[in-house]
Amino acid sequence: MDAVFSISLPRRAYTVAVVRDILGTLLFRAGMCRDCVDDFLLASSEACANAVEHGGPSSDYRVDAEIDRHWCEVRISHTGRAPDPEALAARFASERPPPLPGLDSESGRGILLMRRLMDEVSFEGEPRITVLLRKRRANCDADPEGAAAGGVPAQFGALALDRV
Repeated sequence: MDAVFSISLPRRAYTVAVVRDILGTLLFRAGMCRDCVDDFLLASSEACANAVEHGGPSSDYRVDAEIDRHWCEVRISHTGRAPDPEALAARFASERPPPLPGLDSESGRGILLMRRLMDEVSFEGEPRITVLLRKRRANCDADPEGAAAGGVPAQFGALALDRV
């Protein structure tokens, strides 16, 4: 199943949940397993929260997703401030894992989570700051051809039953 999704949202905290709902449904219907969908939703939520917080001066941000037979890719972009590339390189290029922020800190974990959960994470700058999240389709995922033919993965059926 090849799928493309794109949405522009206001930079408001509630929109992070909107992205999770839409993206989660799309990924389930594309046949991704529950664990992979959860990884994507957490990483995307972190990137969207960063766009909401740092995306000024624009009043909106954009989420684009592409799913094909081998990869799932999500791009979150905004016009605000980009992470300092030198600081990112220094923090994530060493052999030892970067230190975690203190327990009472409200921020500083998002990029660590994204890098841990995704196969690829990159940051692109100017004119729009874009976070690229990529994950390979795994053996645990349903056959994308079956999903494209209208089959509903078991995980999605279970989710629907839980809501009844």
